[in-house]
Amino acid sequence: MRPEILHPLFAPVATLRGVGPKLEKAFTRLLRGPDAREPARIVDLVFHLPYAIVDRRQQPGIAEAQAGAIVTLKVHVDRHQPAPRGNKRIPWRVHAHDETGEMVIVFFHAAAERIQRALPVGEIRHVSGRIEVFNGMVNMVHPDLIVTPEEFPTLPLIEPVYPGGAGLSQRVIQKSVRAALERWPELPEWIHASVLDKHGLPPIAEALATLHHPQAIADLEPSGKARRRLAHDEYLAQQLALALVRERIRRSRGVARVASGRLARDILAAFGQPLTSSQERAVAEINADLARPQRMLRLLQGDVGSGKTLVALLAMATVVETGGQAALMAPTEVLARQHLATISPLCAAAGIRCALLTGSEKTAARRQTTEGIQAGEIDIVVGTHALIQGPVEFRDLALAVVDEQHRFGVHQRLALGEKGPACDLLVMTATPIPRTLVLTAFGDMELSELREKPAGRRPVTTTAMPLERLGELVERVGQALAGGQKLYWICPLVEESEELPAISAEERFAFLEERFPGRVGLAHGRMAAAERDAAMESFRDGSTRLLVATTVVEVGVDVPDATIMVVEHAERFGLSQLHQLRGRVGRSDRPSSCILLYKAPLGEIARQRLNILRQTEDGFRIAEEDLRLRGEGELLGTRQSGAPGSRLAQPEFHADLLEIARDEARLQLATDPDLAGPFGPALRNLLYLFGQDQAVRLLRAG
Repeated sequence: MRPEILHPLFAPVATLRGVGPKLEKAFTRLLRGPDAREPARIVDLVFHLPYAIVDRRQQPGIAEAQAGAIVTLKVHVDRHQPAPRGNKRIPWRVHAHDETGEMVIVFFHAAAERIQRALPVGEIRHVSGRIEVFNGMVNMVHPDLIVTPEEFPTLPLIEPVYPGGAGLSQRVIQKSVRAALERWPELPEWIHASVLDKHGLPPIAEALATLHHPQAIADLEPSGKARRRLAHDEYLAQQLALALVRERIRRSRGVARVASGRLARDILAAFGQPLTSSQERAVAEINADLARPQRMLRLLQGDVGSGKTLVALLAMATVVETGGQAALMAPTEVLARQHLATISPLCAAAGIRCALLTGSEKTAARRQTTEGIQAGEIDIVVGTHALIQGPVEFRDLALAVVDEQHRFGVHQRLALGEKGPACDLLVMTATPIPRTLVLTAFGDMELSELREKPAGRRPVTTTAMPLERLGELVERVGQALAGGQKLYWICPLVEESEELPAISAEERFAFLEERFPGRVGLAHGRMAAAERDAAMESFRDGSTRLLVATTVVEVGVDVPDATIMVVEHAERFGLSQLHQLRGRVGRSDRPSSCILLYKAPLGEIARQRLNILRQTEDGFRIAEEDLRLRGEGELLGTRQSGAPGSRLAQPEFHADLLEIARDEARLQLATDPDLAGPFGPALRNLLYLFGQDQAVRLLRAG
């Protein structure tokens, strides 16, 4: 049971005054992601931190406004320049001036009446927003604030600026966050006084007050005391949860499994290619773990196309040969089906019985599979979350393999392992992760790395091209299609957005379908799973030859004869994500290429990112560079997917706090493993606040 003191923080945001069903839906999309099953809660708002401030004490004229700065300007509205009828790509522009110079206020997908009402020609208005310079002219895109001279004196001089979207204005976010903060209870401290003093960390209530009511931009800096306090707490909750999982697995005895290697030899004979040296090393490390009476907890980390699935299959063959069963859990149905297609012929050659279990299976087929699993008639089952949901019982689950582990939380990893009392656990990721982040996301796991690619893979030629050359690219695409090639075309958005002036997958699909009728498919995350799977299958079997998609194809989609990857608005993607997308091509012995389409002019970080990608295909180097440039959210994919990860902590600034939190978690479990001592109740609050409830259930389970 969640402690009663936390109940106010876990109430839905709709319990706040002024937040109705429509706003609740918008807040849920903003705070918990578009696929969230539960509404946003008060605690989500409390931890939604501002990234900038509007400081109305400094009001430069237009000429003195610096590019990139958020400023407040008092301007005279001169004229409106509406977008051409029917062309949504061109914004509505409002021309204005003050005594120092001229500027343009820009609105994409404009609501004409609202803009004309807010900025009437001939009137004076105060506008606040970020300054951009375009073609030598000062621009302000979608101002955060437009008020009359009479209203301006009533505004606070300093205001926080929050990450927005989902149609939520800064006014609504600010008001809702203030109301949420009022619900914060007086919580007992979970950090020892000596740690607080040594590292200069304020109480959490004080840290939250500083961050949501900043008096200077320094209050929001990652290196500031307030942000460091929250980063420490998030790390401590993660490390405590991981340590509890680790301790639970250590405490429960495993089964020593030593096989003759007969099934593995049959699989390799059917595979027909030798293992790389790093695959051989990983197989040896895993077999050594399986041969011990302790339960295995190992991370298999490999670059795109390094052959992780084969290593996992050889591990599963070892436990099958010793009489056990194995399960492989993938984050999507597409990936699960693909894993099954990859391993089925190899399993058949070795006489291993395998089956698929996903949420979309028909009742009769699902019942037949679950009965086969329970009776031990199925040796390896491949599936999605369906493996851990509902009454799936194994006769003897000996090995659980979790693919793309960063898409699952600690509790999901644990839940699959719980299906077998002595189950070994192997988790895989195609996103090479620096050691710091291995500790963050996985705890003290044993680590195997695959750094080579199997024989026959050719390097992918990577080029960058400005969007102005789109027509030239479309010509090349037509030539490639005429030559029988298959291409991916990736877009950052599913549908057009008022906030982001970028082409959507749906718009680009319509454009390309008109050029190449009948040869273009569409796949994105908001489609029904069956519809998306059908689009992928059509691309795989050649019914369509150009697949327009979002990053739904980032992980695991295997179409070996696809040879060209186009990423539109490449500047909007993280480095590791671009590397993952590039890894969808170059999966055969045919020459392959990746074209990064970008919108000029590029910012410094975006330019570095695209250059690194053109220089190297080494995913481990790319991961380190990505951590340096962007931080862990991009690296683990969590900011896109809404998956578990660090919302408040950033390893590039807070790596020292990760080590401190690990030491605290270890000491706590060494001295009070059941959290029954003086700090126990406070630490349980901490685990709930940062979404690590499963760790509390572990404590109760003993």
